[in-house]
This record gives sequence, structure tokens and C-alpha cells, in this order.
Amino acid sequence: MQKSDQAGRAELRQARNESLGLYTFAAVFSVFVNMLMLTGPLFMLQVYDRVLGSRSEATLVALAVLVAFLYANMGVLDYVRGRVLTRIGARFQAKLDKRVFSAAIEDAAKSDKGAAAAGVRDLETVQRFLASPVLSSIFDLPFTPVFLAGIFIFHPWLGYLAIAGGCILVLITFLNQAQTRRPVVESHVASAEADRMSERLKSEAEMVQSLGMRGAAFTRWQRLRNQSLGLAVRASDAQGSYTAATKTFRLFLQSAMLGLGAYLVLQNEVTSGAMIASSILMGRALAPIEMAVGQWSLVQSASRAWNNLARLLTDVPPRRPRTTLPRPRAHLEVSQATVLPPGQQHATLRMVSFRLDPGQAMGVIGPSGAGKSTLAKVLTGAWTPAGGTVRLDGATLDQYEPDALGRYVGYLPQKVQLFDGTVAENIARLEPDAKDADIVTAAKQAAAHEMILNLPNGYDTRLSMDGGHLSGGQIQRVGLARALYGGPVILVLDEPNSNLDNEGSIALNDAIRRMKNEGKAVLIMAHRPAAIQECDVLLVLDGGVVRATGPRDEVLRKMVRNAKDIKSAQTHGGIT
Repeated sequence: MQKSDQAGRAELRQARNESLGLYTFAAVFSVFVNMLMLTGPLFMLQVYDRVLGSRSEATLVALAVLVAFLYANMGVLDYVRGRVLTRIGARFQAKLDKRVFSAAIEDAAKSDKGAAAAGVRDLETVQRFLASPVLSSIFDLPFTPVFLAGIFIFHPWLGYLAIAGGCILVLITFLNQAQTRRPVVESHVASAEADRMSERLKSEAEMVQSLGMRGAAFTRWQRLRNQSLGLAVRASDAQGSYTAATKTFRLFLQSAMLGLGAYLVLQNEVTSGAMIASSILMGRALAPIEMAVGQWSLVQSASRAWNNLARLLTDVPPRRPRTTLPRPRAHLEVSQATVLPPGQQHATLRMVSFRLDPGQAMGVIGPSGAGKSTLAKVLTGAWTPAGGTVRLDGATLDQYEPDALGRYVGYLPQKVQLFDGTVAENIARLEPDAKDADIVTAAKQAAAHEMILNLPNGYDTRLSMDGGHLSGGQIQRVGLARALYGGPVILVLDEPNSNLDNEGSIALNDAIRRMKNEGKAVLIMAHRPAAIQECDVLLVLDGGVVRATGPRDEVLRKMVRNAKDIKSAQTHGGIT
């Protein structure tokens, strides 16, 4: 156990322990189920030792009726136990669904990796284990010594044989764990890499097709796929060999028990009923061990998922309850902000400071890689500065609930990603109780209303994650409407007119003017001059450092003058 995972493990144990009452019920049912498992051996003992000897049909009928009744009760109790275990798994998942989903989303945003679903899959894996027959076998395992003791009662030699067989099965279980852990992990990692590449290629199918990359892309994907397949076959072979060995040895052990019992019968040391009963008892005693070996892949998957969840919940601790702040004014202040992208050691923004007041629009310009998109992610709260502060109306961004901050800071990313759902649902950010009037208002502000009405089903047109049949400009219009939905006080636009036509650019400038007139603020990360027409101030970034800031025209004149000075110096040999 890693010390760094302690907090997450404690949280998982707390969620698991909330079902202690159900575990108690399952344990009680297991006691009666295993007691009733003695029905078969006792029936055989009576049939061979009493019924056949007395040749009494009435005794046989009475025993048969009693056995049917006991088996019926055992079946009902076993069924109820299974239902209890299913609800234990369901309660565990329901308890942690929101926590794990939120942590996975936050972790994926911080690390800039689209792996938010991994945490949810891990939680489902643990839930399947809690509801599986493997957990039932764990409840049955404490009764193995009881069954072995019953065999000893018949004859010590039979008991020693059963113990020896059980020890060999336990040894096989440990060997299974030791020998299959690495191939199983490697197989899952390789499969995940192949799946990620497949999803990426499908999402960029048009680019792959247009650039003639299909063959090369398939070759690379096939190499990952073959590697994954080879490791999966290796893991399956390793697990299958131990499963087959366990099954074969158990069958041999039952035959050996019958053979030894027959010898003891011939020596008049046990009865024929004891011989049959001991064989049945041994099978029941070793059944939990065989179940564990046969389902070992599920046990390994659950163990790996538990560790992954522990790391996730430790890395993303639960957010403390925040005091609900009033709707902020459009006062944005960035002070000495230094930003290290997740997983990197070098800062992409260093000591950035500026202030934006209500009614202002700021253009953030600079070459590619200057840090403009990084600044946008910081202003929306997706990334946290390693140093310095970002304040909205005097409060740091982490003082706002994430969903509340998303309503106050509208964001149009450089690459707009839509969700599976209708156009209206995408504009409303998937809110289930969104008002139609608010959706239409946001679409009109983005000049997308007429465009949406021309779609096959208007606002109810279904979209996929890649936008369906919408063009790049139409997708960006929907993204702009989504950013404007709810009336944010700050609007952050990252390359907003990269796919917009002239009408879209006009609508964008109208939206910026409207925001300013309403006392709100706008930040625009841009390359094109058309995007900064409505900007009052400019911030020039280069290499993650502020090179110039101030009124737009003043900064532009300064940049032009510097450009002329550089060109003149180059002409006269002043710069080499």
C-alpha cells in the first residue's frame, strides 16, 4: 500500500463500510446456506448405510421429501444472499458515482488527457466484483475447516488427503496470482493504448481520409492492436493453464477420495455411505478455492481498479463546501500568475499581471506558443496557477463552486467540442431544466438563430460529438451561443473567429459590444486583427511573458515602431 494513496483508500473503505448491515445479512445467510450444504452428504450417508441395508421404501421417501425441503430452503437463501450482494455493489457505486465522476473530470482537465471515463470504469469493475459469486465464495471460505473436520470424523486418512489437496489448490492460487499479474496488466495497458488511438482516428476520420493517411494510420494502429492481442493471448494462456490445472486436480482428488474410501471400506474401517459423503464434503470444502482460481481475472481487475480509484481520490480530494458568493461584477485581476501545464516542468506563463474592468474588452495577442490558450484555461478555472492569483470581483477563482464559475465565465475554446444531444441541449450546457427562452436568446446573440432554424429539426436537431453535418463555422456559432448562455459576466474567447464567416465575425463583434454595454468584460485570444476590433486594451504575450500592455492603439503603434526599428537595423547590418 502506498502512503500517497491512504486518503483515497480511506474514502473507499468508508463507502464500503456503509453496507456493513448488508454484509452481516450476507454472512448470516452464508451460515445457513453452508449448514444446508450438509444435506447431500448426510442424505448419501443415510441412503447407503440405512436405506439399502433395511430396504425400507418408506424411509427413502421420507428422506427424499426432507432433502427436497432442505434443498429448496438452501436455494432460496442462496438466491437472497446473491440479491444482497448485488445491492451491496449497487450501493457502493451509487455512493461514489458523483465523487468519482467529478474527480475524473477534474483530473482529466488538469492533466489535459481525455481519460475521464477511466475512473467510472474502475468503479464499475469494483461494483461487479462486489456483486459477483467470488464474494459469495469468500463468505463460504470460513466453513472449509468445518467440512474438513467432518471428513476427519469419518476417517483421519480421508481428512489428511482432503487437507493435502486443499494445500495444493491454495498453492496453485498463489502461483496463479504471481505468474499472471504482469501479463494481465501489460495486456490491459496495450489494449487501452490501441483503443485510444482508434478513438482518435475515428474522431479525425475526415483528416485521415483527406490526407491519404488511412494506410499509415492502419499500420500504426495494427501494430498496437497486434501487441495488445499478443499480450492478451499470453495472459489468457497463463490464466487458462492454472484454471485447467485446478479443475483437473480437483476431479482427480475426488476420484482419489473415492478410491481411498473404497479401500477403507474393504478394510471395514468406514462404511460405503461415509465414502460417498466424504467425497461430497471435500468437493464442497474446496469449491471456494476453485471459484477464486477460476475467477482470478475478475479479482485482479477489481484489485487494480481499487488501486486506481485510491490514487484518483487521493490526487483529487473532495472539495470542501464553499460559501455561495453573490453574482460577481466583471472585475478581473491577475497578479503575478505563473502556470505550469499538468505533467510539465516548464512554465508556459510567467509572472503575468493585468486588470480588466467592467465594460472593457481585452485582446491577448502573440505568436503561436506564446501562452494565450494557457491563459484562457487559467481564467476559466480549468488550470490552477502554480504561483500568483486570479481574482474575480475580489475572490480567487477557487472560492467559487466550479459549476457556478462556469455560469459567470463564458468560454469558447479554440476547438469547440459538442456533445451527443440536440442543438438546444448543447447550447444549454446539457442542463435538464433549461428554459427555451434563454436558449433562443443565447443563439440570437451569437447570430445562430436563423442558422439553427434552417436545420432539419431546428433546435431539436440531434448532434454527435463531432458536430454531425454542421460545418466548422456552424459548430463555432453553436459554441459561441453556449458561451453566452446564462449571461456570463466574463467572456473568454480563444481564437473565436478561426472558422467564422463574415456574418459570424459581425455577430461576434456585436456580442462583444453588447457585453461591454451591459457592464461585462471580454477577453479575446486572437491572431487575426478582425478579432480585436472591439478591444479597448491589448496584452501582448511572447514566450509566456508579457511584452506589452495598454490601450489598443498605443500598443499597436508601439509594436509597429518596434517592427520598423528591427527592420531598419537588419537593413544596416545592426542585427545579424
